[in-house]
Amino acid sequence: MSVRKLKPITPGQRFRVVNGFDTITTDKPEKSLLAPKKRSGGRNNQGRMTTRNIGGGHKQKYRIIDFKRDKQGVPATVKTIEYDPNRTAFIALVSYSDGEKRYVIAQNGLKVGQTIVSGKEATPEVGNAMYLNDIPLGTTISCIELHPGQGAVMARSAGSFAQLMARDGKYATVKLPSGETRLILLTCMATIGVVSNSDHQLLVSGKAGRSRWLGRRPRTNAVRMNPVDHPMGGGEGRSSGGHPRSRNGIPAKGFKTRSKTKASNKYIIERRKK
Repeated sequence: MSVRKLKPITPGQRFRVVNGFDTITTDKPEKSLLAPKKRSGGRNNQGRMTTRNIGGGHKQKYRIIDFKRDKQGVPATVKTIEYDPNRTAFIALVSYSDGEKRYVIAQNGLKVGQTIVSGKEATPEVGNAMYLNDIPLGTTISCIELHPGQGAVMARSAGSFAQLMARDGKYATVKLPSGETRLILLTCMATIGVVSNSDHQLLVSGKAGRSRWLGRRPRTNAVRMNPVDHPMGGGEGRSSGGHPRSRNGIPAKGFKTRSKTKASNKYIIERRKK
């Protein structure tokens, strides 16, 4: 992993920090694993804007990722490490011994030519997917399932990881990237290692145009709006208009929105840090 600071030959490059892409091995994706990706522009099926600040952006193809790692016991060889425009992490193209190709989320240290495997036969090495029941305690894991067979839903973004803390009965105690500690069934799967592209947080866009390329439109500060548009709008000059809140009037900064009767509350041992 590395980042590069550009020479400021244009104003947009003055503070720009870009990814070195030194781990990327090809810029040609596997055609059989591509799918079309339609843009909504934040509109629903009636053409009405339901989400603000979305629109434009460069055309993208979706890469079909194997989050389930359900081809168990069959070794796969890493063919390439690739960039994916749909996520912050890099992805790896793997070829199974029976000839099938799949994309998986790449972990830090995953190299071309390396063999990875999932299931009961796997050993706790980077890139292997194992059941929480078989992973040694204290291991750094990522791409974690929340329900058996669901596929990875937690710790999937660049540089994120969780830690397997303990096992008790049919549950494992896992410390998640948010700082939350929760119970997860031992029959859920996780991948060994830290998600790739951990330098993603160091990148600096450099100009507003890059946000437009990513499909993000400008966002108006609530305090600068009129009272008809936002609870914090109006007033002479920059009058903040009371407590910070959303457009619907829900307070920000410390107001808890999680339901007290949510079924999964009993699985959370320690809440995430403020």
